[in-house]
Amino acid sequence: MKTYLGIVCLFLMSFSLQAQKFKPSGGLNYSDVNSSDDVLNGKGGWQAGLGVEFGEGKMYVEPGIFYTVKKLDLTGSPSPDLTATFPDLEGIRIPVNLGIYLAGNSESAVAWRVFGGPSVFFLTGDNEAYSDDIQSTNWGVFAGTGLNLSIVFIDMAYEWSVNDISTQFATIDFGRTNGFFAQAGLRFEL
Repeated sequence: MKTYLGIVCLFLMSFSLQAQKFKPSGGLNYSDVNSSDDVLNGKGGWQAGLGVEFGEGKMYVEPGIFYTVKKLDLTGSPSPDLTATFPDLEGIRIPVNLGIYLAGNSESAVAWRVFGGPSVFFLTGDNEAYSDDIQSTNWGVFAGTGLNLSIVFIDMAYEWSVNDISTQFATIDFGRTNGFFAQAGLRFEL
């Protein structure tokens, strides 16, 4: 796991050498779980990290790396006296935005863009109670929109999970952790 993260970090750093914009940011997320039994309910979480944008003209590519905390509530217990908590899903999220500017471009004072692409979430938080039952890697695809206002940017995206967060429980379909991400940050010229 650490080897994979190291390779990804080197990959992102190599892109940053050619990047036109360096984009540190932070924001909020809301995880929603699609499952047959409605066992988990979403809650608000947060993320912080950076992306590097490069490209010319109207199109760009922006890989990023974010420390992300997704929060879920365990509900639907078969016994009303039994209360259980679900651990926060803490990890590293790596999205790769493929985007296009619909109004303006990366040099404009005001610009509107849309983007989408693949993402991967590596679970790094260690919780003994669930560590063997939760997938350590979660793959997804996302689509979103963003607005650049001088050096400030605001992004909103929705992510669809490709795999279940757990396949260990035969009687419970834990489902996929789809999520909404909203973040803001600064854009620095390199």
